[in-house]
Amino acid sequence: MTQSHSTSLRFDLLLLGCVLALVGLGLVMVYSASAIAAQEKLGDSFHYLKRQVAAAGIGLLGMALAMKLGYRRFARLAYPLLIVAFAGLTLVLLPGVGTSIGGARRWIRALSFSLQPAEFAKFAWVLYLAFSLAKKREKVATFSVGLLPHLAVLSLLVALCMAEPDFGSSIGLIFLMFTLLFAAGAKLSYLIGSVLIAIRIAYHAIASSPYRMQRVLAFLDPWAHRHDVGYQVAESLISIGSGGLFGLGLGDGRQKLFFLPEAHTDFIFAMIGEELGLLGVAAVIALYGIIIWRGIRAALCAPEAFGTYLGLGITSLVAFQAIVNMGVAMGLVPTKGLTLPFVSYGGTSLAVLMASAGVLLSISASGRRARSESGQLSEAARLGEVSA
Repeated sequence: MTQSHSTSLRFDLLLLGCVLALVGLGLVMVYSASAIAAQEKLGDSFHYLKRQVAAAGIGLLGMALAMKLGYRRFARLAYPLLIVAFAGLTLVLLPGVGTSIGGARRWIRALSFSLQPAEFAKFAWVLYLAFSLAKKREKVATFSVGLLPHLAVLSLLVALCMAEPDFGSSIGLIFLMFTLLFAAGAKLSYLIGSVLIAIRIAYHAIASSPYRMQRVLAFLDPWAHRHDVGYQVAESLISIGSGGLFGLGLGDGRQKLFFLPEAHTDFIFAMIGEELGLLGVAAVIALYGIIIWRGIRAALCAPEAFGTYLGLGITSLVAFQAIVNMGVAMGLVPTKGLTLPFVSYGGTSLAVLMASAGVLLSISASGRRARSESGQLSEAARLGEVSA
């Protein structure tokens, strides 16, 4: 095998290219969406861009490290990282440690940066599930081994997230568990029963919270609540609708002029629609589609169960957040505080997701090597038969 061919087998260049393309687009759109507001409020139009660039740099290092180490080394970190996730979610609730913004205590101040433990907890949760399900593979279909222990850990994680409160991350953690349990072969009746219970709990959590009920009302009819609870969704729809086919032009969006709140975070997809138009939106959706396709392909081609579950978990995390964020911006899903993966402003989310992409690339490379070695063995056997 030539050196160039060996190098091409190492990593999925298409997957890597799509991730980096979204990161690059995110940096451009974060600056475009935040420059005016940052200049007005902070006196520095590059404030959010500089922080996002720093997070992207950390994420790039994390991605490179994950690719170099290989995903198998993360197996021994499953329990330690889960403990760190619990510690972070606990610390954020402590007065003087956690920072409250907009009525939610989700951030920990570290020097001049803010860390969001829930973003790290998502990866730690996926890693723990992949390790646990691979180890218990023969007993996943049983209630006491396959469902109960994972449900117990999930309940603790969700309880801490809901205490912040962070309903979006809670739903994401639940989604990840059921996705991986289903993939691992858990008994369907157990999963359906758990889903029904989860729906009842979610309904109670929404019905007992006035602001969550307001979000549901805004989702059902944003125009009826145009000037109160439906304001964000209505402005987002106006932003996307005004972009047309080709958009108003990069930097020329109008809704970021103090009309659309959180234009550089939760609603950055609306800004993409306004400034880059339908073509820009289609390109973003296509990039996520390729990442999901290549991620699933990498997971299914992994040499062992741990790689398969870890790859499916990371891909499901990216897919869930992308679909929910875009759905919120288009008024198809009630408002949730979930970032658009690799694009939205948010240092912890960007760094963790880029490092997670590095793990996914490592899984892909391992599968490629396994297929290449299998092909070489088959070719050697065939040549041996011919010579014999």
